[in-house]
Amino acid sequence: MADAKTTELSVVTATGTVSEGPVRSVTVPTTDGEITVLPDHVPLVSVIRPGVITFRTDKEERHLAVSGGFLKVAGDAVSVLADTAERADDIDKQRAEQARKRAEQAVAGKLEREELAEAQAELQKHLARLRAVELAGTRRRSRRGNP
Repeated sequence: MADAKTTELSVVTATGTVSEGPVRSVTVPTTDGEITVLPDHVPLVSVIRPGVITFRTDKEERHLAVSGGFLKVAGDAVSVLADTAERADDIDKQRAEQARKRAEQAVAGKLEREELAEAQAELQKHLARLRAVELAGTRRRSRRGNP
């Protein structure tokens, strides 16, 4: 399978490039549902919702937690302009869990409409971070042959 097609993935935030390189597929959470982009995909522009971007290369599967942004597919290039993006391996699970709890408490509190929307967005961001860690951990265990 050395000559199988790939597409070039670029994930960028306001602070810099989070990931780039050739991939066999990339799965993205969009406002219209989760989509998987393969080489030779039709051109596409979509809004990304908070969640996990999963991409596969020849050697591995990687997960990125994103809090929203935009997706553009054109030719053999997939571009993600994310509000925030973190590699699952860079996320401290305990800190993410604490942040999730704080966000849940904020959502449950008596907030004005704008504050509630911000708290809900923050909660979705931390849930995505925890899901990315969970997916990465599951993948690592399955490679080692553990249940």
